[in-house]
Amino acid sequence: MIHRSCFWPCKANLLIALCTCLATPAISMAQQMVSTSGSIDSIVALVDEDVILRSELDLAVAGIVDRVRASGESMPPMHLLEGQVLERLIIRELQIQRASQTGIRISDADIDQALVTLAQQNSMTVQQMRQVIEADGEDFSEFRRNIGEELMTERLRQRIVNGMEPITDTEVDILLASEDLGGGEYDISHIMIGLPEGSTPTQVSEAKTKADNIHNRLMEGLDFASAAISYSDGQEALEGGVVGWRDLNSVPAFFADAIRDLRPPQFTQPIRSPAGFHILKVNDYREQRQVVIKEYNARHIMVEIDELMTPRLAMDTIIEIKSQLDDGEDFAELAKEYSDDTTSANLGGDMGWFQPEAFGERVYQTLVALKPGQVSEPFQTQNGWHIMELMDTRELDRTEEAIRAEARDKIMRRKAEQEVEEVLRQFRDEAFVEIRLPGSAPGSG
Repeated sequence: MIHRSCFWPCKANLLIALCTCLATPAISMAQQMVSTSGSIDSIVALVDEDVILRSELDLAVAGIVDRVRASGESMPPMHLLEGQVLERLIIRELQIQRASQTGIRISDADIDQALVTLAQQNSMTVQQMRQVIEADGEDFSEFRRNIGEELMTERLRQRIVNGMEPITDTEVDILLASEDLGGGEYDISHIMIGLPEGSTPTQVSEAKTKADNIHNRLMEGLDFASAAISYSDGQEALEGGVVGWRDLNSVPAFFADAIRDLRPPQFTQPIRSPAGFHILKVNDYREQRQVVIKEYNARHIMVEIDELMTPRLAMDTIIEIKSQLDDGEDFAELAKEYSDDTTSANLGGDMGWFQPEAFGERVYQTLVALKPGQVSEPFQTQNGWHIMELMDTRELDRTEEAIRAEARDKIMRRKAEQEVEEVLRQFRDEAFVEIRLPGSAPGSG
């Protein structure tokens, strides 16, 4: 099986949490009414100017069934699963249409790069991946087009996020001043019973009744992941409702208040929000970790390689300098006389305090092998030949800086999730959608 979700580059893992693309082959207009077996295909949903076919739904459902069975979770009733998957396909189709309408285009080069990345994630070459896909009976050209469509939806989501106002220092300060700053992190799952914008009292009452019934069944032993797959309207429904690790600052306040005192595997009562009713489960908990970094203070002498200083001559020069150091010459004086690093030479080669990774792998490997006061053997980097002396090391608590950076990312992630969900809900509310699944009311959706 090729694992293809979230293979594209994302900023600071932000859109990884938002990625809900469903890997199902698209079918060309010429094939819309004929399945791959040659039998007449049927339409299960009209979505604005396009359609979703029975064959597409069957392929998508089969993929979810395989995943549920592999995870050992309980299989929900098929009619519920079909309804959930169809809704996911509708949202995906709307994203593709909006992306195309707003000028988002994916080139062959974009798809080629995505395929390379996807193949690497599955520890194979693109050709090997193609053989696996075709052996599973899937047409590779359709696979490519599906990848292109996934890239389109991701760029649309990225555009939505990029249109948000930047996170201010004031927002970060407010978050850092909150009472939950020192709290731990929760691995949570989520079931949402959604409400349309401007919902009526009857719709609210029906949604609350549904949420209460689900909660009662959970209390009786219903598997949470199975319930999410069957009933949840959340983006993560088909993943068993799994949201992942969050601290109390990275979820809405009413969620934080509900899960603050819960421990695995407890779950909440139904919680009301403007979007609907929610049930949250705590799968795991961990304390906040301290961030301690090690810094090095070193000095160096560099002989730069250029048109006049050949690599061989540079090596001979640095060996001669090392010989003088071994004979007791002062490191700082030799650095002032010979080093081509204009930044540190006048300081006796002093590079100040830094993290060893800051100057590349070769410098890092050299420094970690030294003890304070010890001088390295000559070594080469792309800039030339070097000698380094480790002067001292220190450990610094960077927890506050790390928390501040994480706080900014958490605010962004929370806002992005809310913004994307709101835009997708708006797409759905504004679209013409007619569902034709058996048992669905005509024009429902």
